[in-house]
Amino acid sequence: MKLTIAVIATLASSLTLSAAAQSPAAPAAQATPAGAPKIAVIAFQQAVAQTNDFQRRFADLQKKFGPKRDQLKNLNDEVASLQKDLQTQSAGLSDAERAKRAKTLDDKEKQLKRDAGDAQNDFQNEMQQTFTTVAEKVGQAMTAYAQENGYTVVLDGGNQQTPVVLYANSSADITKAVVDAYNVKSGIPAPAAQPAAATPATGKPAAPKAPAAH
Repeated sequence: MKLTIAVIATLASSLTLSAAAQSPAAPAAQATPAGAPKIAVIAFQQAVAQTNDFQRRFADLQKKFGPKRDQLKNLNDEVASLQKDLQTQSAGLSDAERAKRAKTLDDKEKQLKRDAGDAQNDFQNEMQQTFTTVAEKVGQAMTAYAQENGYTVVLDGGNQQTPVVLYANSSADITKAVVDAYNVKSGIPAPAAQPAAATPATGKPAAPKAPAAH
């Protein structure tokens, strides 16, 4: 049942939002020679995940899936108990009773796999929608910040699959500045600190790409 336990761990885990990964705020805009481009860098997916809006929505999503996570854990415990009983008591059982218990165990394992798969799909779909909703608004905040501060180009330096930035001075990184600007505009306070999950994260749904600036 390793696959199923991993699914349960995924539902129980929290998206890593490392404060250590935050970039320094961009400095105040400086005069730029006429015709010279002013380029900024942002880790867009990281910026979305760091907003108070996303963190609150994610906490709500975890609460929503709490009952399903508990249900899966209980079913997983039941399967483990049936497995143990069949292994330890098999020698003293009749062929008919052994076959009956084996079928019960098989049915429970199939139910657990089916329910866990459904729960994982539901969680990932809602997680993706949550990210997309906030990403659209962060994209608008990023565009407004870039225009107000005279940036002519903003590059996504946080895309690990197809990085577009080979070098950038830290002063060009506007990730934290955009997060701060978005938090102020949204008026959403930082959520209360959540206790660490009991099990380590085994995966998380992929975040969508940054929307194009308008």
